[in-house]
Amino acid sequence: MKNGYLSTWAKNVSPSPTLAVDAKAKALKAAGEDVCGFGAGEPDFDTPSFIKDACAQALAEGKTKYAPAAGIPALRNSLAQRYFEKGILSEKSPNQVIVSPGGKYSCYLAILATCGAGDEVIIPAPYWVSYPEMVKLAGATPRVVFAGDEQGFKVSPEQIEEVLSPASRMIILNSPSNPTGCLYNRKEMEAIVELACKHDLLIMSDEIYEYLLYDEVEHFSPASFSEEAAARVITVSGFSKTFSMTGWRLGTLVANPEISKAVADLQSQTTSNATTFAQFGALTAMENWDKSMQAVDEMLVHFDRRRLKLLEGLQGTHGITCQRSEGAFYLFPNISSYGLSSEEFSARLLEEEKVAVVSGHAFGAEGYIRLSYATSDEIIEKGLKRIQSFCGNL
Repeated sequence: MKNGYLSTWAKNVSPSPTLAVDAKAKALKAAGEDVCGFGAGEPDFDTPSFIKDACAQALAEGKTKYAPAAGIPALRNSLAQRYFEKGILSEKSPNQVIVSPGGKYSCYLAILATCGAGDEVIIPAPYWVSYPEMVKLAGATPRVVFAGDEQGFKVSPEQIEEVLSPASRMIILNSPSNPTGCLYNRKEMEAIVELACKHDLLIMSDEIYEYLLYDEVEHFSPASFSEEAAARVITVSGFSKTFSMTGWRLGTLVANPEISKAVADLQSQTTSNATTFAQFGALTAMENWDKSMQAVDEMLVHFDRRRLKLLEGLQGTHGITCQRSEGAFYLFPNISSYGLSSEEFSARLLEEEKVAVVSGHAFGAEGYIRLSYATSDEIIEKGLKRIQSFCGNL
């Protein structure tokens, strides 16, 4: 066939390396191998039962038909109220809230609705693996700005300003971060918002981990800083991480009316609506907020214990340095002292010790690996022993 069967987009996109590592670890387990998996970016807890019950009730009541593309009205209203209380919306405006089939799709729609050929999108690294691919799928060009562990994995406004060009269109922010767990404080976030306003840039703020915080730190949403910020910030979040609903595929997006309408239109022509009965589970989570946050707090007790246990073990391993994360459920240790690429380190660790981690190369950060502590204490203890054995033989 002339020029083959695939489009330019399909030939240039890379598969998700985090999902690939998780799939490989599960395949090894299915084959009888004792694998310690640190690859998956999802809570290992079940969805709270009252949320599942609401979804089951919606199914029993026949709520299985098409819903409005932007989300069921009651859920959009409830989300608008929450975003109004957080200062992201200046008034309760459900038309500015879009419910999508997953936070990942919300991110893609945010980029697709605002960026295209000839535009450049600034992506701080280490970055979530999908950001550059989404930018390329929209026809735009990623411009990566790197910040290593020596600066807490946080880029400065000066670094961003150095790469600005007439083609610059958007800055992507992810706080707390996947893969590092770092969190921008208010002063740091305000400085980047000020830069965006100065140079007329959009910001996509991915806040999917906003409630998974430790050490009494506070999360800040850039859209809440001012009316001008709210007009140029697209706030993306979802139910996956906070309420352990990864498989439900429910994301959220809040933007100014022009952008939110464009996102709704794009969604109507691509996926139609997020799964109808799943949205009723999410609605119950929103309408019973205190109960929902109690479930989150219970998860955080376990996440925090695991975070500190994994951190202590990694920091106690000769040759590894590791920053203390403040959010999400990841650690991102530096393994550059061993003289191996992060891909070789990760591959050999899986082959020789049956420990699955994700190479830092996938996150635009050579010399690092990502470990998720959304796993059991037993896996963490066993995995640390294997990591220390592996590193001791390098």
